[in-house]
Amino acid sequence: MQIFQYNASIVFFAIFILTVLARAALLRRKGIRAIVFGATDKAGFLLIPFVLAIIYAVMANSFQLPLWEPLLRPFWKTVLPGWVGLALSAAAIIGLIFTLISFGDSFRVGIDEEKPDILVTTGVFRFSRNPIYVCFDTFFIGLFLVHRNIIIVIAVIAFALLIHRQILREEKFLRSHYGAEYEEYCRKVRRYL
Repeated sequence: MQIFQYNASIVFFAIFILTVLARAALLRRKGIRAIVFGATDKAGFLLIPFVLAIIYAVMANSFQLPLWEPLLRPFWKTVLPGWVGLALSAAAIIGLIFTLISFGDSFRVGIDEEKPDILVTTGVFRFSRNPIYVCFDTFFIGLFLVHRNIIIVIAVIAFALLIHRQILREEKFLRSHYGAEYEEYCRKVRRYL
């Protein structure tokens, strides 16, 4: 049962990443550079080691890759939280798809200071100013519930803190670029949920 959950989480992780990359590729065909991550702030690349740590820890559980056993030791033995984790991961993938649809051609990974598109306030953006980041956090919490070890909990917490930092940077840019339109949007819609 646990191996099924581990393997399902790998499939979900692949779908999650491929969904973002596929959307970026579709925009690229339209001449839109969607992945501008790290262009304005090199510290954004701090996310990469945490994502790689999560990927390795997830793979280590499924494929018995070498890793110091205390780092992979689960916090609890029951598999019920793993099912909840898979449900959260699936919900995050569905939310991500709806978010990417709502974004339209405005989707960017990072801050695009050169060619920002329109301010998106429709679709799932009516409920959250940062639905894609809510999906990321939800997905990684789901992974933690499946794998429930120290590596993933540390990486997920660090990832969430770095995402929050990115949100604050994006809000600063959006305020300066969209002005009163963005301020009005902030009054109506919460940062997360």
